[in-house]
Amino acid sequence: MNANDLQTPITYLKGVGPNRAQLLQSELGIGTYEDLLYLFPNRYIDKTQYYKINQLQRSSADVQIVGKIIHIKTVEQKKGKRLVATFIDDTGEMELVWFRGQKWIRENLKLNMPYVIFGRCNWYNGKFSMPHPELELLTEHDKGLKVAMQPVYPSTEKLGNSGITNRVISKLLQQLFLESNGKFMETLSDTLIHELKLFSKSDALFNIHFPKDQTSLAKAQFRLKFEELFFIQLQLLTKKMLRKQKIKGYNFDQVGELFNDFYKNHLPFTLTNAQKKVIKEIRADLGSNAQMNRLLQGDVGSGKTIVALMTMLLAIDNGFQACLMAPTEILANQHFNGIRELLGAIGVNIALLTGSVKKSARTIIHEQLESGELHILIGTHALLEDKVQYKNLGLAIVDEQHRFGVAQRSKLWHKNEIPPHILVMTATPIPRTLAMSLYGDLDISVIDELPPGRKAIKTVHRYDSNRLKVFRFIRDEIKKGRQIYVVYPLIQESEALDYKDLMDGYESIVREFPLPDYQISIVHGKMKPADKDYEMERFVKGETHIMVATTVIEVGVNVPNASVMIIESAERFGLSQLHQLRGRVGRGADQSYCILMTSHKLSAEAKTRLETMVRTNDGFEIAEVDLRLRGPGDLMGTQQSGILNLKIADIVKDNDILKTARWYALKILKEDPSMESPENLVIRHTYAQMIKHSRIWNYIS
Repeated sequence: MNANDLQTPITYLKGVGPNRAQLLQSELGIGTYEDLLYLFPNRYIDKTQYYKINQLQRSSADVQIVGKIIHIKTVEQKKGKRLVATFIDDTGEMELVWFRGQKWIRENLKLNMPYVIFGRCNWYNGKFSMPHPELELLTEHDKGLKVAMQPVYPSTEKLGNSGITNRVISKLLQQLFLESNGKFMETLSDTLIHELKLFSKSDALFNIHFPKDQTSLAKAQFRLKFEELFFIQLQLLTKKMLRKQKIKGYNFDQVGELFNDFYKNHLPFTLTNAQKKVIKEIRADLGSNAQMNRLLQGDVGSGKTIVALMTMLLAIDNGFQACLMAPTEILANQHFNGIRELLGAIGVNIALLTGSVKKSARTIIHEQLESGELHILIGTHALLEDKVQYKNLGLAIVDEQHRFGVAQRSKLWHKNEIPPHILVMTATPIPRTLAMSLYGDLDISVIDELPPGRKAIKTVHRYDSNRLKVFRFIRDEIKKGRQIYVVYPLIQESEALDYKDLMDGYESIVREFPLPDYQISIVHGKMKPADKDYEMERFVKGETHIMVATTVIEVGVNVPNASVMIIESAERFGLSQLHQLRGRVGRGADQSYCILMTSHKLSAEAKTRLETMVRTNDGFEIAEVDLRLRGPGDLMGTQQSGILNLKIADIVKDNDILKTARWYALKILKEDPSMESPENLVIRHTYAQMIKHSRIWNYIS
């Protein structure tokens, strides 16, 4: 069956018709033969065994029984009715029960005819019953395709109520295979099939729906997962190649005076090898005549800001301006103050533009930006406003890029005739598998080394019953001249409850650490911005010993003297949030600590999160565990949800298949970029068909 035949509306498949077609479309998005063919089972059930009623166990297992219906009755209940049928075989009797769709079922049941029933048994009122069983006349059952592994397809209550059961979907697929003779167009080259020992496309599709055994099923799954991930990687890598060919970038061929002066005379510490490697990768991009699109990943405190600053100096040395966009005012201010301090008296003109900047100051910034007098502009979303016009923007840096949407990023592209070079930075480590799939069209740099002199943060898990010992530890640290964070969770739905937690916690800390010996700051979302800034400022200056806060301190504040982070109700935080919070300490040379406080009542997932935090400080390892626990959808956030609309592959579980798929996609594009060799024509044709229907993510272009 060719690609065009697969676009036939599902109405025309024998056994469907207009009503069923409408339901399949609205409930499962099945509008064509192809949609049905690619409706893959969620799981499989072994249907090789037939049970007798007297063999049934009270185990709630799925079972298959041959017998007859001898009686049907309707039973009144408190709410509505239920339909009950008496089902017998030669060893005993049981009940079949329906709570929905009773009229249709009653009209279609045949008494005293041999049926095969399948479903989950319950023990109720001294006998076995099976709610909403799958039913098939034995004569039909014997005619059907015999499959040991019975597929279970996605379904909805509405489909079940309308009689479109799992068995009906299986029958429709049998009909589709009959009409097509089980022959489907090949989508991969002979070389790939031979090298990877893959099933053909037709064999894979047949065995995913009607597997003979576990081995056939595993081979079918591997083939289809590989193909899905291979074409995604092919699309990402092709997009990356095309962009490098088509979109010319400004050539920064000078490593000039500013860069060299800063490097030799003003750099406050020696760069780590990881920082040097990343700067080298960026310099190669900037001198290549192609536009740079690079993702810079580095854990909290790994020194991304220095790399960003040195990249901006390269832009200025080559006669261009640079901008740095951050998601919050706190972070924009921190970048501005930090970079201004680092640049000292070098003679670079730098300005800050956020929502708080007064109109008179904005006017000056706009004028200096257009005249070219202003070299670096740091700010929030305010940088994207139409009024913000540059004389010659050559480099745009986006910090914590996952917080910005598609439209915002594309606005930066249009701030110059030729798009500026783009460097996106994130302190949220992205697991390699997710990075390959989400950002496979970007070049990726990783700073995987902390600056020298930084000690690894010691993390411990303590129960609420150990609180007095924790308070003693806090006193000892304050005696040494250190400062302490105490953070409470903030979950929007229960703001009142969270606020109470925070205030109760604050009061108990004030009792334990009374004035005048101890000074305590408090920061939470209900405070006025000015009050919040005042309290933050007191803590930054060292005027207060303890900062009691909600997660507002997760991004932004940098207090080298704060060496203890206590996270209350740590089980209520996600892994990446715990890791971000821990990164607020360990900024100075002193040994820092993170104490995770919880109750004794912990779910298995919460235990895994806490054990991971205690075991490792490696953000990438933490991100991998987070990905396994939460799945890709949550980690991508709202901006990228729906990007990986995978039908069968799972980028967490199928990590190895993903790597293999990317390796082969890269190999093919290196050897035959246009996929014009006779060998690759089948891949080229499939690829062309795919991008007609679903062009992957133009979200960063």
